[in-house]
Amino acid sequence: MPDMLVKLYELDDNKANIEELERQGIYIKRVLAPDKFRVVEYVKNTFGDSWASECDVAISRDPISCFIAVKDKEVIGFACYDTTCKSFFGPIGIDKEFRGFGIGKVLTLECLNAMWHEGYAYAIIGGANEAIPFYEKVANAKVIEDSVPGIYSRMINK
Repeated sequence: MPDMLVKLYELDDNKANIEELERQGIYIKRVLAPDKFRVVEYVKNTFGDSWASECDVAISRDPISCFIAVKDKEVIGFACYDTTCKSFFGPIGIDKEFRGFGIGKVLTLECLNAMWHEGYAYAIIGGANEAIPFYEKVANAKVIEDSVPGIYSRMINK
């Protein structure tokens, strides 16, 4: 699973994408601390322990480095940055029934733009794998040669 590199200083503006989702009743929000357990539980139940652990780290940071998609007061997707390593984007997950609405694109760009505003020039997308075409299209990300096995090889189950 190769890593990818994003030039944060070349990102597209995300405002029109956010407005389009809002017309569909989907809102993108930076997580607030009082929602931590609710969001982490959602991620754990929907995507598993590893991503829930990273989400927990993101919500414990200052500033919080986790964004969520909300529809009808329910979390339907999330994205984080600065969890496994500084300058790393991910994980990201969208409920299966809401894929194809553009939520993944908006959450990705929201996180990457937040990183830019926090002073990063580049972001690394760790272990992109089957999502490589998505990140190439959304963020003009480039595969980092010789980035396999990458940082995740240090995990207990690897």
